[in-house]
Amino acid sequence: MEKFHHLSVLAREVMEQLAPRPGGIYLDGTLGGGGHSELILEKIGPDGLLIGIDRDPAALAAASERLRRFGNCFRPLQGSFGDLAALLQQEGISALDGLLLDLGVSSHQLDTDERGFSFRLDGPLDMRMDRSCGDSAADLLQDCSAGELEQIIKEFGEERWAKKIALRIVQARQEAPITTTLQLADLVAATIPRRFHEERIHPATRTFQALRIAVNQELEQVEQGVRAGIAALKTGGRIAVISFHSLEDRIVKHLFREAATGCTCPPRMPYCVCNKKPQLRILTGRPVIAGPEETDRNPRARSAKLRAAEKLG
Repeated sequence: MEKFHHLSVLAREVMEQLAPRPGGIYLDGTLGGGGHSELILEKIGPDGLLIGIDRDPAALAAASERLRRFGNCFRPLQGSFGDLAALLQQEGISALDGLLLDLGVSSHQLDTDERGFSFRLDGPLDMRMDRSCGDSAADLLQDCSAGELEQIIKEFGEERWAKKIALRIVQARQEAPITTTLQLADLVAATIPRRFHEERIHPATRTFQALRIAVNQELEQVEQGVRAGIAALKTGGRIAVISFHSLEDRIVKHLFREAATGCTCPPRMPYCVCNKKPQLRILTGRPVIAGPEETDRNPRARSAKLRAAEKLG
């Protein structure tokens, strides 16, 4: 089996917010290496159930091995957390006591060259969470127009040099396809003027982020998964979401606020006609972030933000 490693971020904080109860039914919608799931399973005991979802077969295999000691209390499923509602129906689960989504790319995926997620390792420019389906990042670079590439890089990467990078990609692919991570990283680094290179961030960081989001339709998955998760919670059930960049965090913040808002009738209305009731109580007024001890141990935790909420009756 392919070796899989992943450092679970904000583990203590997740457990505080999720507060798993013995005998409860929980779902880890982004299973990864199974670190968060292991902590939850230890709390819910022999009568509880944890469903772990991941698109990546390597993650499922590794987590299943790690969590084998929990027997039937752990149930792995291959799929996307965006399809959470259908997956729960498939498993005959009507409601959840808690739900966790860790939206980051795993350490394993970043550190495995053939996955194509990192500009620090040379490998095929893939970036798919599930390599059995969909277009790779190399496919996008070859098939998209300059305008489409600019939109992807600007919107998903928040990259100020998006237009210039997109034009350079189109120019370069006329000579030869861009198929490896270092090809793209070097191209982006050469396109952005050196005086604008940031000290702590590689110049290709935002472009790689944008392509990964586009390849895996990540933002659509976040919205679908969070909405479905809120709907699936029992009264008193909790949802916890860890995001790693502003686009994801903005979506989670908006969805939580929307679900926590009651009547939306205009102030001039003498009485409520919308009949909208709050679905959630937000537990984290501000996102929870990692402390210095954790960020020293795991630098990837620096950008992690945890938001949590509780389902109302």
